[in-house]
Amino acid sequence: MGMTDMVKRATRRADELDKSEYLAGFERLGKLAEWLEPKTICMVGLAGWRAAVNRKAQRGWQPETVGGRPVYLMPSTSGLNAHDTVDTLAEHLSVAAAGR
Repeated sequence: MGMTDMVKRATRRADELDKSEYLAGFERLGKLAEWLEPKTICMVGLAGWRAAVNRKAQRGWQPETVGGRPVYLMPSTSGLNAHDTVDTLAEHLSVAAAGR
């Protein structure tokens, strides 16, 4: 498993990033996926995916791919996310790790 940031800039909140940063990160991520050929890509946080790919995306498996790889979109692990618990986040990671 590999891990990377979609945007290489630290922020306190996802809404501090703009769409152009997400689009550039998505392009870089596609190149990485083509090169490294992961089984699955798990995107953490909906904001980046919604800004770069599909503004109406929901949690779970996405119809779009990155570098030809299936994508699982999970909620943010940030402490600002009040809707999910450690258990629900762990469940999302388990589903993504199991693959499609």
